[in-house]
Amino acid sequence: MFTGLVESKGSLVRRTQHGRDARLVIRGELVAPGRDPIVLGESIAIDGVCLTVDVIVEPGGPGPTVFEADASSETLAKTTLGGLSPGAPVNLERALPIGGRLGGHIVSGHVDGVGRVLEKIPTGAAQKIVFEAPAELARFIAPKGSICVSGVSLTVNGVSGAAFDVMLIPHTRDKTSLDGLAVGAPVNLEVDVLARYVARLLEVGRAPDGPADDSPDSRLLSRLRAAGFI
Repeated sequence: MFTGLVESKGSLVRRTQHGRDARLVIRGELVAPGRDPIVLGESIAIDGVCLTVDVIVEPGGPGPTVFEADASSETLAKTTLGGLSPGAPVNLERALPIGGRLGGHIVSGHVDGVGRVLEKIPTGAAQKIVFEAPAELARFIAPKGSICVSGVSLTVNGVSGAAFDVMLIPHTRDKTSLDGLAVGAPVNLEVDVLARYVARLLEVGRAPDGPADDSPDSRLLSRLRAAGFI
């Protein structure tokens, strides 16, 4: 699991195609003080995509970490990784250690869809960015909820249909790749896992041809409605 707090703005060194799959070589400063170098089999989120370290070229600490990971044809087709050129910036995060701080929100590294940048609006030292999500993800995105955009945990400010906007504070602008995105650029989106399970609860908590039954799930839904949560 991850938190969406980017540890390094790294880069894609090389992508080598193997049929429909690919081998990615990634560089970034991943070994913070007090943390061990990466190990084989470790999970690292690359622009929000969880991949497994297969080869360690340079372990880092001190110095940059360079590692290789395989991306399947499904990953390349369903995320932005298939369209990255060598030298492109990528947001990197190692998996959350036991006892670590959950400073962002719970992120699985399983991308739900690819959105795009609709608009960028300077707002003082911050930057407002409007994204468009795939229509099927719109129901999972709520004002003041959490969303992971290319590996970055962000708070949703507003929602209009399939569009939503966020504010990038100066730290996020400096430490991630989001500030450099052009209008129209694609981004990986992972919705909040809590929103996903609430939506699933709504789907299965109703009788097929009528109102909700008297099951425990239905009673829970009634309480959530009465409290104004849904």
